[in-house]
Amino acid sequence: MTTPASKTPAQLATAWLHTARFMTTAPQLHFLPEHDVPEIAFVGRSNAGKSTCINTLTQQKQLAFASKKPGRTQHINLFSLGKQGVTDAVLTDLPGYGYAAVPQQDKIRWQQVMANYLVSRKNLQGIVLLCDPRLGLTELDEMLLDIIRPRVEEGLKFLVLLTKADKLTRAEAQKVLSITKLQAGGGEVRLFSATKRIGIEEVSEMLWHWAHPDQ
Repeated sequence: MTTPASKTPAQLATAWLHTARFMTTAPQLHFLPEHDVPEIAFVGRSNAGKSTCINTLTQQKQLAFASKKPGRTQHINLFSLGKQGVTDAVLTDLPGYGYAAVPQQDKIRWQQVMANYLVSRKNLQGIVLLCDPRLGLTELDEMLLDIIRPRVEEGLKFLVLLTKADKLTRAEAQKVLSITKLQAGGGEVRLFSATKRIGIEEVSEMLWHWAHPDQ
């Protein structure tokens, strides 16, 4: 039997992420609760696989809501993490952006809400930007990078996660990995696939260390 002390870092991280539970949802920043635990935000274009990624990392099928109409989920959703019901970190699921069917006024409003969150949320510890590697970083992704660059330079953790990596050949994967590393502006870049279980343990460990920098 494996005791907590003998667990590998990956086992500890995946067990920690499995504790994720719904905390609250908010249409605007001022509805978000104030707390002093680290927050890790997930952002990305609609249909980049954000909900699938969160559900895969937390080993919960329906924790993050995946709308059948991308771009329709327009709330900030918070999930608390921590054993025995004690919250030691929070995952933030920001609305997907860039979906064509969403009215322009809604796009603009959500870009402002997201930018304000990324710039002003005091306890934001890290950002995971999800990207479909077949599309690469788009103009909207580049805009997001510009918004967070000052905070990344100050020490904010940042990861570009290339989702759906199972749809790439090995050569394609290495090429897009190299290109994205040049574009990431100091952030980490990893391949990820829920289907083929690529990158799950590595990303889990990274998030655990972001939330527990002294451990």
